Amino acid sequence: MNVNRTLLSLLFSAGVMSLSSVASAQVNEAAAKETMSRNDCSKCHSVDKTKKGPALKKIAAKFKGKADAEQQLLDNVTKEPMVKFEDGTKEKHKRIDTDDPKELKNLFQYILSR
Repeated sequence: MNVNRTLLSLLFSAGVMSLSSVASAQVNEAAAKETMSRNDCSKCHSVDKTKKGPALKKIAAKFKGKADAEQQLLDNVTKEPMVKFEDGTKEKHKRIDTDDPKELKNLFQYILSR
């Protein structure tokens, strides 16, 4: 009987932890849009239309299901890689103005949720 209670307690705790991590994974859309606005991301990106850079929906589709999606996005906004545009031109991707991991994670989750 003690084993059953312990198992039940562990399962309950795991369920609560799962729910809390889902809740904490919710995107703060307003904050993500503010980060994008402050960094002038909309100069090259929109949610659903290709501008100079790909639409956020296209970026989300590219990274869908990839375990390293957030890391690749982090590299793109912090390491200033050369990016190639649909018109064939290349330039360095602009570096984002924050190192705050929570702000970056929220931004990446916003992009990947499009």
